[in-house]
Amino acid sequence: MMELIPAIDLRDGRCVRLFQGDFNQTTVYGDDPAAMARRWQDAGATRLHVVDLDGARAGRPMQTATIAAIVRAVDIPVQLGGGLRDAQTVAAALELGVSNVILGTVAASNPALLATLVEQHGAAIIVGIDARDGIVATEGWLEDGGMRATTLAEQMAAIGVQRIIYTDISRDGTLSEPNYSATAALVKPNGPAIIASGGIARTEQLLQLAQHGVAGAIVGTALYTGHIDLAAALAQLAANDR
Repeated sequence: MMELIPAIDLRDGRCVRLFQGDFNQTTVYGDDPAAMARRWQDAGATRLHVVDLDGARAGRPMQTATIAAIVRAVDIPVQLGGGLRDAQTVAAALELGVSNVILGTVAASNPALLATLVEQHGAAIIVGIDARDGIVATEGWLEDGGMRATTLAEQMAAIGVQRIIYTDISRDGTLSEPNYSATAALVKPNGPAIIASGGIARTEQLLQLAQHGVAGAIVGTALYTGHIDLAAALAQLAANDR
């Protein structure tokens, strides 16, 4: 069954969502991220997607205490991204108890380091490919990486990366729809599992992503606004899988 992964984006210790990755368009959805994590676990989530937005912007982890509290609050795996750009911060994140770390900027700017981290940590390393119009964005979505998402995905597959999260920045937080074609273009036989992110607003869109061979979907805004009910969506995905 395709995995449905709730997103918890952290800024100043609170749960927020950005519109199209714009730090000036922030909506706060909660002051207690650990409680939010428990809420999604209780609704049936089997994994959480946590992003340190302040860390992504600063280039180093900024929400360590909050992330540790989330890990302590739940029994399900937590994958973490945001500001993880060297071996030391990756190791420190894993020591906090997160199951996976998500590397984006490093994947584009320093593939040799990424390869070393995959050798050291294996499947714990997830690559995040964030793109506008098919072109990779880095440095917390503030810089144009100058590379096509498909090219970076091929490089990451060759290194041995097992999971890739693809985010269409122009759709993130918009409640429009996923970029089906760009996401499906990354799905390859025997290639890395592709996780979709950005623009998901309805359960029907999750079912359509599953038809494209997408292994999972990260949902943020739609869960917080009630456009998608997590428990009901999980039930529909399970029924669709039978």
